[in-house]
Amino acid sequence: MGPQHPSTHGVLRMELILDGETVVDAKPDLGYLHRGIEKLAEKRTYTQFVTLTDRTDYLSSMLDNAVYAMAVEKLMGIEVPERAEFIRVLMMELQRIASHLVFIGTYGLDIGASTPFIYTFREREDILNIFEAVCGARLTYSYIRPGGVWRDLPAGFETMVRNFLKIMPERLEEVDTLLSRNQITIMRSRGIGVISAEEAVSYAMSGPALRASGVAMDVRRDDPYSVYDRLQFDVISRQGGDCLDRYLIRPAEVRESLKIVEQALDMLPSGEYTAKMPKILKPPAGETFVRVESTRGDLGVYLISDGSASPYRLHWRPPSFINLAAVGEMIKGWKIADAVAILGSLDIVLGEVDR
Repeated sequence: MGPQHPSTHGVLRMELILDGETVVDAKPDLGYLHRGIEKLAEKRTYTQFVTLTDRTDYLSSMLDNAVYAMAVEKLMGIEVPERAEFIRVLMMELQRIASHLVFIGTYGLDIGASTPFIYTFREREDILNIFEAVCGARLTYSYIRPGGVWRDLPAGFETMVRNFLKIMPERLEEVDTLLSRNQITIMRSRGIGVISAEEAVSYAMSGPALRASGVAMDVRRDDPYSVYDRLQFDVISRQGGDCLDRYLIRPAEVRESLKIVEQALDMLPSGEYTAKMPKILKPPAGETFVRVESTRGDLGVYLISDGSASPYRLHWRPPSFINLAAVGEMIKGWKIADAVAILGSLDIVLGEVDR
């Protein structure tokens, strides 16, 4: 299957050994999208590299901007203004909602339902309009930067977000009617591609794919960063570890993100949107590791500085790549059509897998 198969969620090739329609063995074949961003970082300044972080998980660019900015700030000992921290949370959680909406729509396509895709992209468009007003871009933003954010929130931002918060619960209910409570969805997903909590932990899985197996691990709560320790939200987990639970956890997480956005908007302080930064960033020699809870799981950046204007070494810990390691085990014994649903339920992004 692939790398050009329409259900592979990017240029991923799956080597499947079949007995009729049953998958006997499966192995993901990676590398078709490799761009070498970790090596490119060594030839870019710390500021220039921000634009490359957008191109990893291109459905969650705000979160990729944030984890890199936090790593640089930690190396340099920079304190980010409180207003900038709340703006970051607003952007990250709106981005999480937008990315989960893409997952919900495309998972519907994977199991044969085309209508929910149209609905979820309608809601995602509202978020992209907000992002466009904030930074002028709709996919790759480079908005969250070392020190804070690129610029302050525009006039009318709060109204746009409040309107979105008002309509989104009703829109989610529509999606639940179309897909979550659809008997075909349930029959195509329940009990398919089960991975136990022990297996998920042994594969170092994270994010919704891990929480669907009963392990309620979330970096926002367990290793708080930014201002998440001041916000109230629930970590959603389920027990089945199958495609259905991996799907159902996403709409529930969207509802939690809506709560976080509303709280952050209510608590948004005045003040500066960025710290005072030197024109050329030269962190002192040292190393650091920073992680965030991205849309797909535990996203980490390991950064080494030698005191120059460019990173000496950068390593990107992408949750999509880690989660994909388990796909072969999950697909064995199921049908080819189930293999599509299992892969789709992991919600991988190939820009992050083949970084």
